[in-house]
Amino acid sequence: MLSIPSGDFEGYIFDCDGTLADSMPVHFHAWLEAFKAHKAKFTFDWELFYAMAGTGLEDSVHILNKRYGDTLDPIEVVKTQMDKLDALHHEITPIEEVVAIARQAKAAGKHVSVSSGGTYRHVHESLDVIGLGSFFPVVITREDYERSKPAPDCFTLAAERMGVPANKCLVFEDSKLGIKAADDAGMASVFIEPTLYSKGPRA
Repeated sequence: MLSIPSGDFEGYIFDCDGTLADSMPVHFHAWLEAFKAHKAKFTFDWELFYAMAGTGLEDSVHILNKRYGDTLDPIEVVKTQMDKLDALHHEITPIEEVVAIARQAKAAGKHVSVSSGGTYRHVHESLDVIGLGSFFPVVITREDYERSKPAPDCFTLAAERMGVPANKCLVFEDSKLGIKAADDAGMASVFIEPTLYSKGPRA
């Protein structure tokens, strides 16, 4: 069971992939297929994938190019990754404990939002698949802000659009980069441990 910090929180901000939706295994598989198709020089494993969780898609390719001396085209790799993901979206399932918290918060009159490093299309498709397509009044995606996590931009923007001060927000995140972003935004956070809430890497 998740441990929720004490506090009179007015705004609840949820990451999408790996937090509300158990979608990380299919994202990982889509990345694997994309890197294979584009003949990446490096080995992309589950640990590397999760270490970069929360980073924007094209930003991830730029970082990996720099780290491993590769020359992958970020636009083309991401296009392939998104095509692969389209074919797998039906496999995404809700992370029920976190979804229940979101429902309880909204029912109690709290502000709720999603703030993700994913694209508008894929975040909204994931929310649709898990039955939350019209649930969140505020949904922040990678197109809405300049700097990826661990920069706090995505959470700061979510708080602003909810009309809630940062110190009254509680963030739910499954990535260390996301927790760092919440810390830097001046927000309390709850870490969604991937090994407890995800099916793990897709075979």
